[in-house]
Amino acid sequence: MTLNSDGIDLHRERPVNEVLGLVVGGSLGQGLEVKLGGGNTWTTVEDVKVGSFVTIRGKRSRFFCVVTDVSLGGSDPRLKHAPAGIQDPLIADIVSGTIAYGTISVLPTLTMPNILGDQSQVPVTTKTIPSHFSSVYTATEEDVAMVFGEEDNKHFWIGNPLDMDTKVCLNLDELVKRSIGVFGRSGTGKTFLTRLLLVGILQGGQASSLIFDMHSEYGWSGRDADTNTMVKGLKQLFPSQVSTFTLDEEHSRRRGSSADEVVRIGYSDIEPEDIELLRETLDLSDVAASACYNLQREFGQHNWMKEFLNRQGPDIIELASRLNVQPQAMASLHNRLSTRLGRFDFLGEKSSFDASAKIIEHLERGKHVVLEFGKYGNNLTAYILISNLLTRRIHNRYIEIKDAADGGQGRDPRPVVIVIEEAHKFLNPSVGSQTIFGIIAREMRKYNVTLMVIDQRPSAIDSEVMSQIGTRLTCSLDNERDIDAVLSGVSGSRHLRGVISRLEAKQQSLIFGDALPMPVVVHTRSYDETFYSQLEYGSSHMQSTVLGETSAERLEREINELF
Repeated sequence: MTLNSDGIDLHRERPVNEVLGLVVGGSLGQGLEVKLGGGNTWTTVEDVKVGSFVTIRGKRSRFFCVVTDVSLGGSDPRLKHAPAGIQDPLIADIVSGTIAYGTISVLPTLTMPNILGDQSQVPVTTKTIPSHFSSVYTATEEDVAMVFGEEDNKHFWIGNPLDMDTKVCLNLDELVKRSIGVFGRSGTGKTFLTRLLLVGILQGGQASSLIFDMHSEYGWSGRDADTNTMVKGLKQLFPSQVSTFTLDEEHSRRRGSSADEVVRIGYSDIEPEDIELLRETLDLSDVAASACYNLQREFGQHNWMKEFLNRQGPDIIELASRLNVQPQAMASLHNRLSTRLGRFDFLGEKSSFDASAKIIEHLERGKHVVLEFGKYGNNLTAYILISNLLTRRIHNRYIEIKDAADGGQGRDPRPVVIVIEEAHKFLNPSVGSQTIFGIIAREMRKYNVTLMVIDQRPSAIDSEVMSQIGTRLTCSLDNERDIDAVLSGVSGSRHLRGVISRLEAKQQSLIFGDALPMPVVVHTRSYDETFYSQLEYGSSHMQSTVLGETSAERLEREINELF
């Protein structure tokens, strides 16, 4: 037991709604300065953490704020140069809180009802600040619930605020309206955070998801790298709502799962845009990549690649001369396509079925689709090729459906969230404006298609694309450029920089954007047996129909799924 000079146990449990201190300065844009203490013997700088919540009671309003910095101050500058006598506990207690004191910087974000428990008002974005010497309190669970909502079909519990047991919930309707970003350096838990988001979208029913699963982590099962144990994937948790596609059927069998569909791609499906996106991974020059368009004009949209790969030696030189392309560039293109793409078992002259049409069929039935890459998971060329090719076709189909619906012929397409890993390969500044993923990020919200991008290098993503990401979930980052990229265009970004840099390496994330009323640091939910049991309980309370279905549409969908 540790006692202060008044005989109070400093390690005793703290009051729930404790007065932390008083507002002594600051501004709306730069944040407020709060002097800790003010006669309260409980509070020291060690009690307050960056990212935690406080409320401030002004004369007319109550403000909800987040702590952005903690510091030490003093009224006498001589104290830090000649701290005489503070070895005496009594003198130290007298000096602490008077001559020497702690301060915290807080960022006011929301104005709340002034009466606790008043449900007639909702928190709104703050446009003013409290007056001098307003009292600052630790936020209560009631305050947090009022701000972030309670768990239901439209709000998904993503985690808990620091040092609090109350729930932080994402607004699922707002989450899927615009693109989503999950960022963090390697090993910080981006995969587990993505799983949580996908479970929330799946439970809420606001949209379907198409997951390009590079390392086979989201379908049947995945591996926890820290404990080297297997965790359940979406297919195990929601077997009737998730369809798995695979490029590697043998890999699926070895893992004890069976895929719903095995994807095969024909040469006729590949377009010059797909090869141009592979320019870096195939080590092609600009001239070689552009030659694909010449080949398409020569042999036709569906035959160009087959005809080109069937040529050898002198035929390639003659073809280059006829198309006015440098012979060396043409030969390099032929060599890369035949040696790199020719090794892919899923690629052949003809495909057994239209994979994109089959995926769209599952998505329109309200299913969530996971495309596993199997042994090709570490081959970035295969990942970029398949993701880009299938997404482009889905993009075209959704435009057709949406345009028909606008013309009174059918209903709007079901919203879809397309999940891609290593996003900077698709969305870097040199190609981001031309790729289908860049188009979706900028324009496709009106066609009910959005992205979820997962990346450890957000600074390598085109800034225009980053500006279109509505909700951002950021794990620990240590690169200054990456932190700048994540916070670009965000109000109060100067304060949030310090929050990101102090995130723990595991199970902590700064979340901000459309799905939340304010930035918040959360300790994310664990993805384990406890989580599975919570899902089983929650599933009995979930809606059994796809959002917006009539009874007849529900009956038709269930018959289609049955047969």
